[in-house]
Amino acid sequence: MNTPRRFRWPRYLIGTLLILVLGALIAAWFLLAGSRARLDGEVRANAIKAPVTITRDALGTVTLQGQNRDDITYALGYVQAQERFFPMDLMRRLPAGELSELVGAKALDTDISHRRQRLRSVAQAAYAALPPEQKHTLDLYAQGVNAGLSDLHVKPWEYLLLDAKPQAWRPEDTFLVIAAMYLDLNGDGRNERELHIAELRSALPAPVADFLLSPDPDWEAPLEGDLSRPPVIPDVTVFDLRKGQPATPSSAALTAALLPALDQPRPGSNSFAVAGSLTENGSAILANDMHLGLRVPNIWFRARLRYPDPAAPGGERDASGVTLPGTPALVVGSNGQVAWGFTNSYGDWLDWVRVQRDPNDATRYKVPEGWATVETHDEEIRIKGAPSHLLKVESTRWGPIMAKDTDGTPLALAWIGNRPRGYNLGVMQLEHAQSAHAALDLAASMGMPPQNLLAADSAGHIGWTVTGNSIPLRKGFDPQVPADWSAPDTGWVGWSDERPRIEDPADGRLWTANNRTVDGAGLELLGNGGHDLGARAQQIRDDLRARSSFTPGNLLDVQLDDRAVLLTRWQRLLQDTLAGTSDPELEQLRQLTANWTARAEPASVDYRLVRLFRDKVKEDVLAPFVAQVKAKHDDFSWPGMIDAEAAVWALLRDRPANMLDPKYDNWSALLTAAAHQVVDELGKQPGGLAARNWGEVNRTDIRSPLSRALPGFMGKLLDMPDEPVAGDHNMPRVVMPGFGASERLDVMPGQESQSILHMPGGQSDNPLSPYHGAGHEDWVVGRPTPLLPGPPQHTLTLVPSAS
Repeated sequence: MNTPRRFRWPRYLIGTLLILVLGALIAAWFLLAGSRARLDGEVRANAIKAPVTITRDALGTVTLQGQNRDDITYALGYVQAQERFFPMDLMRRLPAGELSELVGAKALDTDISHRRQRLRSVAQAAYAALPPEQKHTLDLYAQGVNAGLSDLHVKPWEYLLLDAKPQAWRPEDTFLVIAAMYLDLNGDGRNERELHIAELRSALPAPVADFLLSPDPDWEAPLEGDLSRPPVIPDVTVFDLRKGQPATPSSAALTAALLPALDQPRPGSNSFAVAGSLTENGSAILANDMHLGLRVPNIWFRARLRYPDPAAPGGERDASGVTLPGTPALVVGSNGQVAWGFTNSYGDWLDWVRVQRDPNDATRYKVPEGWATVETHDEEIRIKGAPSHLLKVESTRWGPIMAKDTDGTPLALAWIGNRPRGYNLGVMQLEHAQSAHAALDLAASMGMPPQNLLAADSAGHIGWTVTGNSIPLRKGFDPQVPADWSAPDTGWVGWSDERPRIEDPADGRLWTANNRTVDGAGLELLGNGGHDLGARAQQIRDDLRARSSFTPGNLLDVQLDDRAVLLTRWQRLLQDTLAGTSDPELEQLRQLTANWTARAEPASVDYRLVRLFRDKVKEDVLAPFVAQVKAKHDDFSWPGMIDAEAAVWALLRDRPANMLDPKYDNWSALLTAAAHQVVDELGKQPGGLAARNWGEVNRTDIRSPLSRALPGFMGKLLDMPDEPVAGDHNMPRVVMPGFGASERLDVMPGQESQSILHMPGGQSDNPLSPYHGAGHEDWVVGRPTPLLPGPPQHTLTLVPSAS
């Protein structure tokens, strides 16, 4: 019997294949290398008046030295485009609803959602309404961006991969980048939170809805004003889960409706300051870390801007911090006299308006003076490799029609982000502020998403207020649910010139962490757009109160605080629940969580187990209420940014029978069932419960937007190393997979050489750049990196074409 001979590749074919592969790799390397930023030499530019030097240190921090801010603006656009034009392109395309044109139909749903806002038209109108000097700034910046793009030897590598051509930058595109921040900080401009609140209120008695949505006074830490009232549990005469229970959705459906909202990352930030009375040299110190989705390269771009300014110390403005590519502004940093930082205010900047259509003419809708006509816009969404999608957008004077109320009435979205007045370059004036007081004075002129602004100055003063030139004055309606604005004197009736404001508090400490900051008239003006629970802010406040003297390094220590203060009472509850258990699996759970380290560290098993226990308990407690709402509104999900800690803990403390899911005999049975769920979910995995540490699930996961489209090993070349990291979201050190502190700044104005700045992801999007991922490891481990650049490694000079 003959055995078949195995097929053998001829040697010349193997050699040819290897040559082709090697040739492809060499070609790819040359294309990548050709799209790297130019680091040295001299470049002629026809839009500048005097030479500008661009130096880079070992981290890629860019220092721009020029003779005027206009030339710096041009140079900043040039260098940002050279290092990361593609991420800038994504930032402008996202709000404009133009991603599908670049990446294909996979982005169509996102484009449809954003195109309804018609934000490109908003950006164009905002640009047209600017004063001449701000138009000039955006024109210069756009010229710099386009010059930087055209000076690359090869177009950015991402366009080679996508087989696309980069489009020129337009002056109004900067406002689209700001629009992207509006979307990120304002719930993607969809206001689903208030839609779900409306559904919850329509399905449950008002006292029950009020109870479930209650803020938690145990964890609040406002800057001024009183704590919220404790939640009031409805008694059996108001509500009884044991009666009239609807059909219960599946466990998976309830989890899908609950957990994402209860545990979702919350775009926001920490910012806090201490006065000069608490520092050795009398200068105040400011800390800022902005919590956003993390990517490669980082959203921010480290820069130092130096140019003559008679109002600056020594006649030279020397400003250091982070810029936002796509804009010419130093967003957060220090100008030598004042340092400033932002956190998302989570005020209420979106409202749903019930559109009362004319029953005899659907093109008309009711307004205070009678009837108005619905505007119709036909939007073409181009799709790479497919026919365009035509979208009909209906708009009212209040905003686009984007949803329906619980009774089917059309809803228009009133949002400051889709109004041209919400966009300008006012934030750039912080670069010239000479005191914390002067910085706060600028807040009301800034066309940007309303943020908590903290300022600290070299004379030791600190202050807080809220930015934004578009804080609406409301009248005649409840802003937490859809309302009819067709009656006179109802709706947004103007814009506020007033802002809550605090300067030089008696104890010399200020803090914000997306929590409620004020009460009374200030809270009524700002509203509640999803304030954080407050545990993070309270921990920061208590950390600050624990010291009487500070350096920038001490403030970094606060930013890196990963103590699990919120979970400590949950650990005690779990121990009480499992005391005396005879179940061997539950006994192991009890033992593993008995020695409470109270830290969200990668090696911590107890933290992960207690955290999951809390999640399971909250799911089980809230499930019957969610079931009742879903019986009436199948699309219901728990309203975003509402933690429900206050309601759940009150029920666990008082254990009322009328608020317990009837599937449990008593509250102890619910708690034991939640503990069993922890064992079932984690105990069956390799190594069992004892191997389930926090670092197994809490990893950095910081990736390039395109890495998933490439083969595994190639994609990893674009991403940062995926490694376990300390932190979570209810503590100062906010880190979750692909989310967290996008920078950590600790700055003493006037003493910048003692100050700190680090960030993840690096400066450049090109994997062959020496600055791809530079400084990332410092961020991972919390190592202090100097704010000021180190010795220059490269120098590029822009010179006027006429010279």
